[in-house]
Amino acid sequence: MLCCSQRQQSAFSRRELAAARKTLLQQLLAARIATDSSKQVVDSRIEFAVCLQRKGEGGLSIGRLECSYTNSLSLCSARRAPEKLWKYRMESEARSDGGKKLKLRGKELLSVPLEIFELGELQALEMSPERESCLHYRMSRLPRAIGQLANLTVLRLDTNDLRELPPEVGALHRLEVLSLSNNQLSRLPAQAEGLQSLHSLHLANNHFEELPAQVCQLRRLSFLDASDNKIKFIPADIGNLERLETLLLYFNALESLPDSICSLGSLCTLWLGKNHLRSLPSRFGQLANLEWGRSHCSSNFEDNPLESPPPEICRGGPEEISRYFAVWDE
Repeated sequence: MLCCSQRQQSAFSRRELAAARKTLLQQLLAARIATDSSKQVVDSRIEFAVCLQRKGEGGLSIGRLECSYTNSLSLCSARRAPEKLWKYRMESEARSDGGKKLKLRGKELLSVPLEIFELGELQALEMSPERESCLHYRMSRLPRAIGQLANLTVLRLDTNDLRELPPEVGALHRLEVLSLSNNQLSRLPAQAEGLQSLHSLHLANNHFEELPAQVCQLRRLSFLDASDNKIKFIPADIGNLERLETLLLYFNALESLPDSICSLGSLCTLWLGKNHLRSLPSRFGQLANLEWGRSHCSSNFEDNPLESPPPEICRGGPEEISRYFAVWDE
C-alpha cells in the first residue's frame, strides 16, 4: 500500500507528465503550423457549436437554427420530434484546411444529438469535456452512426467514459487524428485496422494492458501516445510503423521491448520512463535520430530498474548504448 507521501509523489509525477505532454504537443503543433503557413492557404473554417437550452425546470425548449455568418448547413431534420430540437450556433473563423468543424457544448447536454451524424460534409468533430469546459456530459458509448461521417479527418473524444468503440469507427478511412485519452478503454475494435490515413493517435490514461495489435498496422502513424496505461507488452509488429516519429509509453508496466522497435528509423522522441525495464534490445543504438537532452522532446528512461545497459550509459544516448553492446558482443 502506498503511503501518503508516495501517493502524492505519484500524483505529482502524473501532473508533471501531463504538463510535459502538453508542452510537447504544443511544440509539435507549432512546427506543423509553421510548415503549413508556407503554403499560403486561404482560411475558411465553419465551426458549429451545439447548445442545449432548458425552459425553467420543465422540459427542453424548442430549438432553432441561428446563422452568424453567410455560410450555412441545415442541421434540422423533418423527422425530428419536438423534444429532439436543439439550438445551434454557427460561427466561422480562419482555418488553413478550409474544413467544417463541429464542437459540442452545453452544461445540460444529456445525450449526443443524432442529427450530427447527418452532416456528411463534416471534417472535424470534437466531443471532449476536457477541451470544452462548458460541456459536462460524458459519453459512455459512441453511437454506431459515427461511421456515416465518411469525410471526418479529426475526431476528438478525450475525457469521456468510453469503454469500447463501435466497429463502425473503422469506416472513417479519411481520419488523420483520433484522440481517445482519458477514457476507460482496454481494447480497440478489429475494424480499427482500417484507419489507414491516421497519422496521430492518442490513447493516454486508459486501461490497455498491451498495445493493440491494430495500432501496429497503421503504417502512416507519426505520433502515438499510449502513456499512463497498464501496458506490459508491445507487439513485434510495431516495426511496421516506419513513419513513427514520437512514441510515448511513460507510466506503464513494460518489462521488455521487442527487437523490432529498433527498426523505427524515423523515431525522434521516445518516452519510456516509469516502467519496469531491466534491459534494452541490443540494437537499440540504431535509433540514431532520437533526441537526447533536456527539452520536452527528449527521450528518457527515468525510473526503470535498468541493468543492461545501466542508467549512466543510457544517459549518454544511442551512441553510448551502441558502444556498450558492441563491447559485450566482442
